[in-house]
Amino acid sequence: MRAVVQRVSDASVTYIEASRRYGVFSEEEQLCGRIARGILVYIGIGEEDNEKDAEYLADKVAHLRIFMDEEDKMNLSVLDLDYEALVLSQFTLLADTRKGRRPSYSQAAEPTHAKALYDFFCEKLRGMGVHVQTGKFQSVMRVRYVNEGPVTILLDSKKTF
Repeated sequence: MRAVVQRVSDASVTYIEASRRYGVFSEEEQLCGRIARGILVYIGIGEEDNEKDAEYLADKVAHLRIFMDEEDKMNLSVLDLDYEALVLSQFTLLADTRKGRRPSYSQAAEPTHAKALYDFFCEKLRGMGVHVQTGKFQSVMRVRYVNEGPVTILLDSKKTF
């Protein structure tokens, strides 16, 4: 399981609701998550990931010290400051680009497995006291955010990097 964690001063996500009425195609954005200061977390779930991976990453994300303390050191976590997390499923984090020019997503989990672990991850964060907002699973989304720092951290439950 992989995660990209970004320190943000605000973030929001909408999903696209497409419809066709009287032969006319239209798109409408629906807000599904918004946070003020906190972290934007993209989660990529692999086919071999399990609840142990989700627990490991949830603990790491909740306690990751990427916010400044009074001495201007990155020493505080989202929990320490009672900030929020916007958590989005992102299967493209499992892209394999070693061959050719088109990414392969063969390592990504099937949607049913991915959704179960995504929900489990979010519940683990909530259980630790993190205020969690989410996107809409398996939807086209638009993410807007202000990366503060910028601070962007890569995490992997298999510790491959």
